[in-house]
Amino acid sequence: MKIHRAIPDGPTIRGTAALAARWLPLALGLVLSFAAHAAPAKPNLIFVLADDQGIGEVGCYGSKVVPTPNIDRLAAEGMRFTRAYSGSAVCAPTRNVLMTGLHTGHGTRRANMSKHGLISLAPDEITVAEKLKEAGYTTGGFGKWGLGNPGTTGVPERQGFDQWYGYYDQVHAHSFFPLYLVRNSAEEKLAGNRPAGTKLAKGVGTDYSVDLILKETLAFITAHKDRPFFCYAAWTLPHGDFEVPAIAPDFVGQPWSEEIKTHATMLQRLDRDVGTLMKTLRDLGLDQNTLVIYTSDNGAAGPGGATFKSSAGLRGAKRDLREGGIRAPFIARWPGKIRAGTTSDTLTSHVDWMATACDLAGVKPPKTDGLSLAPIFQGKPAPSQHEHLYWEIYEGPVPFQQAVRLGDWKGYRTALRGPLELHDLARDPVEKNNVAAEHPAVVARIEAIMAAEHVRNPNWDPVESPPAPGATGKKRKNK
Repeated sequence: MKIHRAIPDGPTIRGTAALAARWLPLALGLVLSFAAHAAPAKPNLIFVLADDQGIGEVGCYGSKVVPTPNIDRLAAEGMRFTRAYSGSAVCAPTRNVLMTGLHTGHGTRRANMSKHGLISLAPDEITVAEKLKEAGYTTGGFGKWGLGNPGTTGVPERQGFDQWYGYYDQVHAHSFFPLYLVRNSAEEKLAGNRPAGTKLAKGVGTDYSVDLILKETLAFITAHKDRPFFCYAAWTLPHGDFEVPAIAPDFVGQPWSEEIKTHATMLQRLDRDVGTLMKTLRDLGLDQNTLVIYTSDNGAAGPGGATFKSSAGLRGAKRDLREGGIRAPFIARWPGKIRAGTTSDTLTSHVDWMATACDLAGVKPPKTDGLSLAPIFQGKPAPSQHEHLYWEIYEGPVPFQQAVRLGDWKGYRTALRGPLELHDLARDPVEKNNVAAEHPAVVARIEAIMAAEHVRNPNWDPVESPPAPGATGKKRKNK
């Protein structure tokens, strides 16, 4: 009887082994290559935060005085939001909202200064940079931080950033020719600048901080082009002090003061730097897999406000919870995901960045007051949208302000037990007509939202009752 071997003899085994040794690495490589192409790469995230740029200073939002072709191109190639707001009406609290996803009724910073001085982020506060690092991102920040000076728990390198270059202290950021800039808490002196005789490290000279910060921004993107990165470009233009190396030729002949010409030059340089950033992305081949957000930290401030119509006709400006102080340009560009030339009337603010970034990075966000905009970017129905947005602030034209946007309604008051102003923004976008008496049910609803969203913080004391007739708050120096 012939026996059929179930197991090949020696030569066949050796032949099979040789064949496997030859082809297995190739097959494995093909499988891994397929997996790499099948799994969508995490997008690079760039968040550009202008400093004190009003919504009326951007061409695609109606500006006619200082052209912004590069920012306008972002909108033409992406999505422009028409009901977007900053996190606050002033620098530091907006940055707190942006980093933590907590609005100013819950967050640590609720004004630039507190009754206990500067307040830093605490060690247990979770920032968007920390969550993105958890998702495998390299994180870099460039420009103004404002949430903790060297030696505190709030420095960016202790709050999720691999590197930071620029200013930590917001007052230091007033100078565009400083004696030094800061890299991960270490001062780097600027040899081209010399002291101007103040304690704020203000200088004069040739080393313009804007150019140095842009150079570092681009170097970070270039160095990390082969892995997901988060670039937080918290650039300082067009914030005061109003300083430029030279007035731009476009404005030399204008019948304006030197300060207004300087302000216009700063806006033009900001737009030019956006163009440089986008060219770098294209040159590096990163254009298609990078989400770029462009916005501003609060309403306008500066000598060109009236000339440029910086608040776009809205009431108020920086430090004011009127529309002119918190309405912000907000543009999102992501080729292949965001359809070019679209607009969105989604009610949003900087409070949504944490949830959005975590959604895009595939990591669970902490508990926040925000919602992800990722579905909206991609033209999908959002699982949920904001019923309302909330703000409070402890500086400005009066010592305390609260505001709520509820659909087309806007509620505003200056004391916890003060009368509520009510405006129908659909009919009255400039907040001229107080219609509270005609809509008591809406007033009651907004007052309930204000009471629920305001959580006491030991560093700030809200005004409990209305101020005496004619009383106003002490205005602070521009910071």
